[in-house]
Amino acid sequence: MDIIVAKFGGTSVGNGERIKKAAQSIAKEYFKGNQVVVVVSAVNKTTDDLINLMNDAITNNLTAKQHAEIVGMGERTSVRLFSATLESLGVKSIFIDPYNDLWPIITDSNYLEAKINMEKTTEKIQNLKILLNQGIVPVICGFLGKSGDQITTLGRGGSDITAFLIGECLNANEVIIVTDVDGVLSTDPRKINEAELLESITVGEMVALATHGAQVLHPNALDYKHPDIAAKIINFNYGDLTSQGTYITGPKEVIPIDMFKNPVTSITVVGKGLLKEIGIISSLTNILLDNDINLFKLNPHHNSITIFIDKKDSAKAYPLYHDFVLKHEGLSSISQSHDLAMISLTGPELDELEISKTLTKNNIEAELINITKTEILIFVDWNDGEKTCKLIENIN
Repeated sequence: MDIIVAKFGGTSVGNGERIKKAAQSIAKEYFKGNQVVVVVSAVNKTTDDLINLMNDAITNNLTAKQHAEIVGMGERTSVRLFSATLESLGVKSIFIDPYNDLWPIITDSNYLEAKINMEKTTEKIQNLKILLNQGIVPVICGFLGKSGDQITTLGRGGSDITAFLIGECLNANEVIIVTDVDGVLSTDPRKINEAELLESITVGEMVALATHGAQVLHPNALDYKHPDIAAKIINFNYGDLTSQGTYITGPKEVIPIDMFKNPVTSITVVGKGLLKEIGIISSLTNILLDNDINLFKLNPHHNSITIFIDKKDSAKAYPLYHDFVLKHEGLSSISQSHDLAMISLTGPELDELEISKTLTKNNIEAELINITKTEILIFVDWNDGEKTCKLIENIN
């Protein structure tokens, strides 16, 4: 007997036919003897419709408390529909919303971006085991939390968070995210027809995809992905929780601050209007490729392009770039930096402003701070490298 947590997104329960198909997929597992917890989002576009109604009717006078109460009606309606459908199929079921005493997701009092109280939530989720052992399928609102007697919301990806959190606390065998795609594809099929379904993807890869635009799963949810629990994304069209999809493997990696072992140097090529010149960047990178030199970072500007490489390769790269500059009509000069330390920080909640303030306060001048949604790359004087790492560790 397995414990399964199945989360159905808004499109998966977008109309009566889809709700029935989703409920039938749960019934199949129920009658096999498996224990199933269902997490349901609001019916497709319901939340957007509620937000539009609020904006039209109340405009700027809407409080955060009122906002959470109103948007929560989407999920509160979905669980009632889903649970009733299960019972029509002969499955014992109960719906649980934040006003039910069994409600499991306990948060702080931030109505719209609530933080989960893990201690209280873990304790409350154990009540679901009692229901499961009684042969009952609990159907739970995704996205919502509770602080005292007030509804809160978990923010973007809230229903995915609910599913993974319940899965972890119940020590479930599997968390299944049921959505409107077959799983994770090699690229957006709307852009490339030949996109292929991936059999599996690591948590780290999934976080990177989700952070940079893939909407199949919210990256915040993977904070609660336990490494020993199987996780799968499947398409609602199959109406079967055992259907093929994409498995998400491993834990979410916590990567420490990392400083590259060797000094790094930067070589800057100067010219006019370089960003408008087609092929200039590929020419500069091909020089490195043709000479087996690894490129760490390329930083283009309107009148200069800076390349960061290992210091040990600079004796070979510098004269090659100088020759290139002399032969290129649009380039004027070249320069090389002193020894630099390259420090990388990876994570979705990095405070780049605090890092910059800390470096300035300690008289450390950064050659470059490069920021993406999931990583910060910092170049400082080599002699300041270890000090910079320690300062950043104290921030986190």
